[in-house]
Amino acid sequence: MAFPFTYLRRLLTRDSGPAPQVRHVEAAYGGRRGASGPRHFGSHGPETLAAGPMVRSRARHSYSNNGYIRNAVDAIVAEAVGAGIEANSAHPDKDIAALIDKAFSAAELDAEGRTDFRGMTAAAVRAEIVDGEAFFVAEHRESGTVWRQYPAEFVDESDTRELSDGYVVGGIEFASNGIRRAYHFRPQRPTDLYPVTQDSIRVPAEDVLHIYRQLGPGQVRGISQLAPILLTVNELDQALDAMLVGLKTSAMFAGFVTDQTNMGGVADAFPDGMDDISLEPGVVRVLPGGTDIKFSTPDQAKESIAFAKLTLGQIAAGLGVPQHLVDGDLTQANYSSLRAGLLPFRAKVEQYVYHTLVPQFLNPVFRRFVTDEYLAGRLDVPDLSAALKAEWLPPRPMQVDPQKDMAAAREALAMGLTSRRQAVAALGWNVAELDREIAADRAREAELGLSFTAAEESPDAA
Repeated sequence: MAFPFTYLRRLLTRDSGPAPQVRHVEAAYGGRRGASGPRHFGSHGPETLAAGPMVRSRARHSYSNNGYIRNAVDAIVAEAVGAGIEANSAHPDKDIAALIDKAFSAAELDAEGRTDFRGMTAAAVRAEIVDGEAFFVAEHRESGTVWRQYPAEFVDESDTRELSDGYVVGGIEFASNGIRRAYHFRPQRPTDLYPVTQDSIRVPAEDVLHIYRQLGPGQVRGISQLAPILLTVNELDQALDAMLVGLKTSAMFAGFVTDQTNMGGVADAFPDGMDDISLEPGVVRVLPGGTDIKFSTPDQAKESIAFAKLTLGQIAAGLGVPQHLVDGDLTQANYSSLRAGLLPFRAKVEQYVYHTLVPQFLNPVFRRFVTDEYLAGRLDVPDLSAALKAEWLPPRPMQVDPQKDMAAAREALAMGLTSRRQAVAALGWNVAELDREIAADRAREAELGLSFTAAEESPDAA
């Protein structure tokens, strides 16, 4: 008779094998933190590929509807691009370098003709932050190559397969040695009618710019930079809505007359027409004996402001920006706190510009432009390879206290800790162009008999 119990015990305690694999990019799913206990994260390739579309959709919604998120993202774009990142040709011949810089600054590179290269750069950064990646496809025209931006969903994340001489992962085709050789674009948006009835279009990798930040090895597609804070943003929205409802409720001022004696005589204690008492300025009401009046006082979250500030701090930390760039609150700011917050933020932006934006977007566009000009005969250089290199000058950062910053730069130059070229580049200018402008100004001043040196001298100079 013990057999059924033994069998049942074995059935309930048998080894069920390894636990199923679960994706753990939390912003792609509905739960706040999932099951309690330690959580795990697998290879960056499968994790980001599986979570990418859902996180992208939610990030776009947050950027479009949440003022805090839009303010923070636009602050990052402004710091990274500003009015535009300028190309400074590294050609050893200064005359040729100036010719290349002038031609590139005047080039029309946007396929739609709606903006210039500066605007394209800002659009690439914005898409990389919100969508996690940005795609530009080259179009060949008589005037040269122009670039058209495509949304990330045009490259199908679900297109993963083996090829006879390579493989496709997330819509990106690789050779057997792991080199990217093509991108497979949908001919229309996946939300359009019958999108699966048309085959994808294979575009060679040299005609595609794919800008994204790689979080780890094996990752082939980007994931939104808003992923760490999307759940927090959603919960903050709900909390603020609840607080707003509480404030509206508290504004509904109401009083209730109660019978202290429990004799049920409150309704008959008032004269006719006074059973509904209202408050009026300057009026004194005398309540009948045995009655009392109480006013509604809905409970409010006394720590609501502190909670909101703490949550906004979490959002700012997740985005890597100072909190005042999220909520715009400068009430507690001073020179030291602003500088302490802006310096690491600018260091992160600078790292992003030179580690991601320059190699994945700026350099390829510049090299394609110079090559087109050379092949068309509009650029006469003895060595094309020397003309393909450029130095990029990011925008001048806004100064918290320009006078102190200029004094520090002057002291660093006097002590030999920096060069004038580096100091000028830190301001977002090309030192060669600046010197030419200064020389032209001095020549014009001399020709017109003008002198501004007196204004520059101190009162004790005489």
